[in-house]
Amino acid sequence: MDSRTRRTPLGAPGRRPAGERPALVPLRHGGPASAAVLVLHGGRADSLTPSRPWNVAALRMRPVACAVAAAVPDDEVFLGRVRYRHRGWNGSRADPVQDARQALTELTRLVGDVPVILVGHSMGGRTALRVADAPQVRGVVALAPWCPEGEPVAQLRDRKVIVLHGDRDRVTDPQASVSFVRRARDAGSHAGVLLVKAGDHAMLRRCGTWHRATGAAVAELLTSGGPPGPPGPADGLLATALAASGAGVL
Repeated sequence: MDSRTRRTPLGAPGRRPAGERPALVPLRHGGPASAAVLVLHGGRADSLTPSRPWNVAALRMRPVACAVAAAVPDDEVFLGRVRYRHRGWNGSRADPVQDARQALTELTRLVGDVPVILVGHSMGGRTALRVADAPQVRGVVALAPWCPEGEPVAQLRDRKVIVLHGDRDRVTDPQASVSFVRRARDAGSHAGVLLVKAGDHAMLRRCGTWHRATGAAVAELLTSGGPPGPPGPADGLLATALAASGAGVL
């Protein structure tokens, strides 16, 4: 989540009016799809300013999307991003959650009912974790997610979740991610967290590690069995995180 916030009077949640731009933006679509990966960028706590692809939070995810594409080169894996209407979460409106659910609906219309992996950073990580109850979602890769106290976890039951968080993050709290993952496990999720040593919120320090780990995590979740099922390969990132006491380290 961007540490800068813009306080805006908030009303009822908005819906996409007829004719508004779709919530799903294809990044790679080569024809019939066997699976899909959706990327969700960060934002701000409160802002009704329109979200634009040139906003810093969106630009941060471009190399991540490229890393995912390289790790999963199969053209049958659809790759797309979620387009937000607003830059902010906006309290109980949870605007990006609505956008993500709309994108999942549009994805099903476009490629059919295929398994989906969500990759979200900061506010996008919180959003991905919130919408993981959608039936087509197989797993979530959450990068430095915004996990405030009391964030729900019941929707993650039987879902596979890999959280990557920089241990020097000063925007979102890595220990909050550890606590969130612990609660998600108690709720029946195959969830684990790995701390990126010396990693920051923007994923600039040790960017190669962030990108390689994200790509590997997505590839692992795509090839593991769907929920409910085992967490994945014994030497995979999720198994490594599950075996750690509290959090593993990259």
